Amino acid sequence: MSFLVLLLVLWVEKFSALRHRIQHDGFYLRELARLERSQQLTGHPWWVLLVMVVLPVAVLALLLRVLDPVAYGLLAFPIHLVVVIYSLGRGDFKAALGPFRDAWRRGDDQAAIHVAERDLKLNADSAGELFERVQGHLLWQAYQSFFAVIFWYFLLGPAAALCYRFLALVAENGHNRAVVERAEQLRHAFDWLPVRLLAASFALVGNFMAVSRVLLHELLNWHISAARLIENVGRVAGEVSGPLTGAEGIASLDSLWELLLRSAVLWYACFAIWTVLG
Repeated sequence: MSFLVLLLVLWVEKFSALRHRIQHDGFYLRELARLERSQQLTGHPWWVLLVMVVLPVAVLALLLRVLDPVAYGLLAFPIHLVVVIYSLGRGDFKAALGPFRDAWRRGDDQAAIHVAERDLKLNADSAGELFERVQGHLLWQAYQSFFAVIFWYFLLGPAAALCYRFLALVAENGHNRAVVERAEQLRHAFDWLPVRLLAASFALVGNFMAVSRVLLHELLNWHISAARLIENVGRVAGEVSGPLTGAEGIASLDSLWELLLRSAVLWYACFAIWTVLG
């Protein structure tokens, strides 16, 4: 069932607007803000995470444990699909790059800086630095929006995928610094394995030797962030050099996107083989 769900997730992502109908975080974020302001939970960030992350994930796991044996899992199937779709990243990060791509292609650095700040929430002191940050943004968003979610879903089921997204929502939208720091620590632990598997995938579908040199150095480095690791590895795997102007820069973004697509195909092929052999 897991592989069928992942195939349908691809179809929804490509041809349907269902994801945008499912991914409504208003109630969750209001509850998060309420708990962060609660006098009873002040100074107890782990309790906030227990209520906002562990409790709903445990309820989902219990519900699926009850439904999975019923009717050969047919009742659980739509829950799997909805949870995985909800757990994907927010927004269309590739479409959000559109205005930046247009400005960069024209060579309009000021417009590129403006739209990057407006649409991507990226700032930089120079156009060259900004372009490198945009490259990193593309790689990171693809990883945390898609690869991390499908990895945890295939490995541990929808509860793990939902847990990852809840941690991301708390880390990105929380206002209590202690709560955000704990969520970031847990998310870092969740990212450790899948980001390295994606980096290894880059070696197989990109520049193997260049990725090997970078990845072997950072393979067991607990302290490097997932965003930094995937940026460093992705740039060498796609053979993307320093900041490029105009059409060359846009071609480098396309090269990174193609690298991500090849990696996705590789992951799905591995999932299919594992499902058949299992």
